[in-house]
Amino acid sequence: MTTIDIDAIHKALANPMRREILVWLREPRKYFADQEFPLERGVCAGQIDERCGLSQSTVSAHLAALQRAGLITSKRVGQWAFFKRNEPVIEAFLKHMNADL
Repeated sequence: MTTIDIDAIHKALANPMRREILVWLREPRKYFADQEFPLERGVCAGQIDERCGLSQSTVSAHLAALQRAGLITSKRVGQWAFFKRNEPVIEAFLKHMNADL
């Protein structure tokens, strides 16, 4: 069973940009087709920065909040950070919401 932090997830999802990032990461080929690295690794932070149109530090804070909530995972490859949705946590959260609310 996947452990989830309901409060951290709600806090992360309270921001519309974070919800948008999750939408983009659900379909990386649609939103990040021009990434030079294989999308199987995840989406490079720089690509997310570009798409958001916000400062790098603001986007980093959004990604950190999503990661703290367990909604995304990151992997460092050299100087690059790649992000993916954490589907088991998202599924567990949705199941919890459907069952308990």
